[in-house]
Amino acid sequence: MELYNLSIRAAHDLISKKQVSSLELTTATLEHIHNTDPHINAFVTVADELALEQARQADHRLQIGAKVTPLTGIPFAVKDCISTKAVRTTCSSKILENYIPQYNASVIDRLADAGAVLVGKHNMDEFGMGSSCENSAFFITHNPWDLDRVPGGSSGGSAAAVAASMGAFALGEDTGGSIRMPASFCNVTGLKTTYGRVSRYGLIALVSSFDSIGPMARDAYDCATVLQAIAGQDPHDATSLPAPVPDYLQNLEKPVKGLRLGIPKEYFQAGMEPGVEGSIRAAIRTFEELGMEIREVSLPHTKFGLPVYYLVLFAEASANLARFDGTRFGLSVTQGAKNVIDLYLQTRRAGFGPEVKRRIMLGAYVLSAGYYDAYYLKAQKVRTLLRQDFDAAFEQCDALVAPTCPTTAFKLGEKTDDPLTMYLSDIYVVATNPAGVPSLSLPCGFSNGMPVGMQLIGKHLSEDLLLQIGHAYQSATDWHLKRPAIV
Repeated sequence: MELYNLSIRAAHDLISKKQVSSLELTTATLEHIHNTDPHINAFVTVADELALEQARQADHRLQIGAKVTPLTGIPFAVKDCISTKAVRTTCSSKILENYIPQYNASVIDRLADAGAVLVGKHNMDEFGMGSSCENSAFFITHNPWDLDRVPGGSSGGSAAAVAASMGAFALGEDTGGSIRMPASFCNVTGLKTTYGRVSRYGLIALVSSFDSIGPMARDAYDCATVLQAIAGQDPHDATSLPAPVPDYLQNLEKPVKGLRLGIPKEYFQAGMEPGVEGSIRAAIRTFEELGMEIREVSLPHTKFGLPVYYLVLFAEASANLARFDGTRFGLSVTQGAKNVIDLYLQTRRAGFGPEVKRRIMLGAYVLSAGYYDAYYLKAQKVRTLLRQDFDAAFEQCDALVAPTCPTTAFKLGEKTDDPLTMYLSDIYVVATNPAGVPSLSLPCGFSNGMPVGMQLIGKHLSEDLLLQIGHAYQSATDWHLKRPAIV
């Protein structure tokens, strides 16, 4: 096996035994990126010099017998909305095309402390607004399983990179399925964490009350390894939770026999691709064979999840993106500006793409006088009902299982002319973000040659349980081991 194809666990084993150096692993990964990414376009920035220097530092730690972690010397990359000191951070938007942060996000500092090696930044839908990675201001990312199909969004570059072995893992960000949907489309494992479990400090916000940073990797074991390094309260983020961080690897091998797995009846409706439903049903049978108790549950307000999600998204995104006005950082279009209002308008007109403009305008509308109560306030009330649905379901079961998406990856350009159809692609993933609960997407089959993903949904701070169930499933199946031909 090529070095760049190694999982975190396999690479750590070789590095810790000094059979492979981090420099060798990182060099192989960078070479693979430069050879493969021209076909996929997963990377906005490849940080060769930084990666090689960090690899040398990791090898030095090993040589002097300093403390190492399971991530020491392991190459990774991150979605380009996560701030990286001295490395361009664009949100795949022209308004931040040349923005270079002066500080790291807390998750980047924690991975650096663990000795991980940053190889670059991944393409995304501009500011996280999209489900296909076609809304980047720079280029479209292609699905490694079929270059004519989307990788999902908005963390599409991260999922495509992990699927194509361009890094052992990635950090994505999930506002309404942005980790799980591309994980499903690209046959990788992705974890949307409990809101507040991982610090958002240094994340360029889309929806401050939804956004969650989480790992994308080959399997649940590797996701647990990454989560161990990045989870926990952060004094820089007032929304991070003060809850203790468990040992996520400790319980992975525990049997799942006797655990109760709920099937939300609202997630199995007409319109799902037959091959997707067949794969999910087969996965449920596997859970039964593992000794789990299967029961049907109801999430009665599911049908309101999509409108609630988008109304709150439009409102908060409109407010968050007001900071990009051409006066402090990023693009500034001053030519011909007669006053500061002209500067704002020209900068935002040139810097934001069509989807971002659409959502800013819709957000301004739902927050405007006369419409605030009818839309935004009502959405927040229904958001509480969604959260209560999950609470009630978890009184009957330990976790839920559902499709990640109703279909496999669709063709490039297939939904770009119809934003509503694109929004409907998120139907199974958006409700967990308003509720703040964690969800793990796992490969579980193929339909018409394309990957299918299922998601496990748990109560607040139950990442350890979701990873345990996911690991049990992956120990009994091999869907997550399959690689696209481009690798």
